[in-house]
Amino acid sequence: MSATGKAEQRGAGLKGLTRTERVVLIAVGLATVAAGIARYAHGVSQILAFVLATIALAGVAWVVSLATEEVGLRIGPAQAGFLQSTVGNLPEFFVVIFALNAGELVVAQTAILGSIFVNALLLLGLVIIAGATRSREGVMRFSPRLPNDTATLMLVATFIIVLDGLATAVHDPASHHIKTISIIGAVAILIVYGAWARQYLTSEQPPSEGGGRPRLSMTFSIGLLVAAGTAAAFVSDWFVHALEPTIHTLHISRAFAGLVIVAIAGNAVEHAAAIVLAGKGRAELAISVVKNSVAQIAAFLYPLLVLVSLLTTTQLTFSLAPVYIGALFGTAVIVWQITGDGEATMFEGAALVASFVILATVAAFES
Repeated sequence: MSATGKAEQRGAGLKGLTRTERVVLIAVGLATVAAGIARYAHGVSQILAFVLATIALAGVAWVVSLATEEVGLRIGPAQAGFLQSTVGNLPEFFVVIFALNAGELVVAQTAILGSIFVNALLLLGLVIIAGATRSREGVMRFSPRLPNDTATLMLVATFIIVLDGLATAVHDPASHHIKTISIIGAVAILIVYGAWARQYLTSEQPPSEGGGRPRLSMTFSIGLLVAAGTAAAFVSDWFVHALEPTIHTLHISRAFAGLVIVAIAGNAVEHAAAIVLAGKGRAELAISVVKNSVAQIAAFLYPLLVLVSLLTTTQLTFSLAPVYIGALFGTAVIVWQITGDGEATMFEGAALVASFVILATVAAFES
């Protein structure tokens, strides 16, 4: 390999970033430090602490996205999207864990569900609008396989949620064993997800759309990823600590806090790059990032957290309020209907965004 080729493979450190990216990276660091000071300093407004923690959480999510995108440029689009969505779920993972330890079950549940809805409705809708607007025909085209797989995984996860919900609603004998059913169901779903991931990552993928060359060295990218992952753990703790007093002061529901605020802070900023990718015509990678996130949250993160919650103060189960059961099932059907044929129009993207707005409005009036 030539010296030029080796240099391209290694990439660079901070110099590989644009000036704007360096400024944002510094701003994220300052926001994280400020959030930490607000958490432990006396006399600081809890609302200010909450705002700073939210900004820091969104910033950390952006850093995770940046680092995983650089690593992903060295592999295929399917693997890149899979990696980005896997590591990108770190902020949500920590938020849910700390929420469960604080006894905030509603926030934990709605944070997970919100991540699904933000990706499957809001972000996917915006990606489709951006991609369809760029197309001369007004249609965004992509491989239908991942959308169909995503809908299947969502329906598998929804299946146990519906059963738990029905058992609880009618006081069926099974309702007394929801925790046991959730544990067994979580293991079963994780096995299904593992089988899907293996097949998806090893099968033939659509040709690369030319994502460019890595700008950062692998060592620097991984170091950035580790630093962001560590920061995500601390920031999530600060976020949850400031959440309770903020909810009471602003009179917002716990459901809205988890479904909208936590979900958007942890997902929208992180995956905003997918909208840019769609606008540039890189439909496959844009869809891969968003749809992988939906599949992973529904069939990997949620069941994984059910098992991990055995070690926390409050145990997470698949038993949800009826309104969220209906929303999950409806989302799976809408996603399949709109993207199952491998193409989508701006009108369909707008329909997805509108669905999220309706759901967020409902959450605002939940307890």
